Amino acid sequence: MPSNRKIYITFFILLAISILIRGFIAGFIELGNDEVYYWTYARFPALSHFDHPPMVGLMIQLFTLNLTFDSEFFLRLASVVLGTLSTGLMFLIGRHIKNPLTGLYAALLFTASLYGLILSGTFILPDTPQVFFWLLTLYLLLQSLPDRDLTKKSRMLFLLAGLTAGLAFLSKYHSVFLLSGVFFYLLFYNRRWFGAKETYGALLIFLLLCIPVALWNFQNDFISFTFHENRVGITESGLQPQYFLTEIVGEFFYNNPVNVLIIIVTFIALIRGKQFIRADYKQILLWISVPLVLVFISFSLFRATLPHWTGPGYLGFIILAAAFLSEPKGPDAKMRVVPWPVMISLAFIMLVVVTGIGQIRYGWVPLSRWKLDDVSHDMAGWNELGAKFAPLAKSDEKIGLMDKSSPILTFRWFPAANIDYYVGRKIDKPVYALGTLERIHKYYWINQLRGNLKMGSNAYYIALSDDFEDPASLYGALFDTIMPADTLCLFRGQDTVRKAYVYRLLHLKNEMVFGSKQDVGPVD
Repeated sequence: MPSNRKIYITFFILLAISILIRGFIAGFIELGNDEVYYWTYARFPALSHFDHPPMVGLMIQLFTLNLTFDSEFFLRLASVVLGTLSTGLMFLIGRHIKNPLTGLYAALLFTASLYGLILSGTFILPDTPQVFFWLLTLYLLLQSLPDRDLTKKSRMLFLLAGLTAGLAFLSKYHSVFLLSGVFFYLLFYNRRWFGAKETYGALLIFLLLCIPVALWNFQNDFISFTFHENRVGITESGLQPQYFLTEIVGEFFYNNPVNVLIIIVTFIALIRGKQFIRADYKQILLWISVPLVLVFISFSLFRATLPHWTGPGYLGFIILAAAFLSEPKGPDAKMRVVPWPVMISLAFIMLVVVTGIGQIRYGWVPLSRWKLDDVSHDMAGWNELGAKFAPLAKSDEKIGLMDKSSPILTFRWFPAANIDYYVGRKIDKPVYALGTLERIHKYYWINQLRGNLKMGSNAYYIALSDDFEDPASLYGALFDTIMPADTLCLFRGQDTVRKAYVYRLLHLKNEMVFGSKQDVGPVD
């Protein structure tokens, strides 16, 4: 067994390297569609939002000093910090359930996960605070739930777990699986907690924290819950094996195929009765993790799902895998600080990260030339769009063709948020998304906050070559004249990422009033 000194040194080296990687990516890569959309949560705070609870927006506000600093790095700073703290929590959990070596392996496997290092630990997404509060809750539960004497310390830790679980729910709705996991563990293994007032106190704290989300949804016809229900409901077309396959492949990739193979071997060992972790710790981890993963995999049989929805469930699997790896395989077995399966896992994630950065910034692999979908385009070209649009708008203002207040119109929450952040924010132009609630999401409320458009006003429309919508079909009935202004070519290296076709929309025929859910705009 490696010495504790060597283990701790390795752990702190891991923290230092991971925070440098996170910080570099945070400032080097443009924001993705989802990230820039969550910037609107901070720009227009509310008790909750159409897609998610408010925590991700609150974290952006906190770490940017209420958007005083609003570059990509500062918008992602919450994720860099919380992602690093989550790595530390993985270590603490592993150390608590077994020993420091287990903690180190848990931290290493978490860092080797694309979900842990990037999706929840670098990019600013609702998963950022969710993973942190999920792990903090798990840490508190592992210290309190197994206690059959219900000591004062355990009771206080359980109360705190109610608080952190509530904060996890304020980050993402499916944190409710923390509650269901606790309930079934207590039901089957430690019912004495049902007689403790702290159990109901923890539940009350959780429910009190849910009030802002419940109140916002009550005021808005529970639209957020309806939206998510529609995302996972069973379709009339029945089983969809292609969605199931996409989900499974996505889970392998997001959690690192090597990690998943280690997890599979770990489960085989558990099924065979191998004893490498205390039974109560194993039960807590499984009851919190397995239902979440199984539920979303079952949804994928009928509807398209996103693989990162199961991410929190894999955190428990990683902890179990770390406990398995830290178990000596024989009396003379020599334990390594970083065993070879973990080294392969770390090598894989570094390959993915380096390749991903190169593809996003420089387009190393010419996927577009090969007529293949290049999702890295979503995070490229936006800064250049803002830089090239600004002088065009200024020139139009000088010749009196457009006003400084002339807004930019678009048809969906993306590219609305991208244009809002990279174009409108820099030249103080409002962006409106016109369309149904299902298409414009939070922009239904943003439109109202920005105010109605007066009859006779002018506006811009930016059509993107990789997401083109004809302005005549969108706005032809609304404005007297639609005229092309310019075509802006946006580059990545020597290749064109996309073209932006800028149109002037002249003389709005009637006042455009925002606020009706039945008619949120003229676009279907």
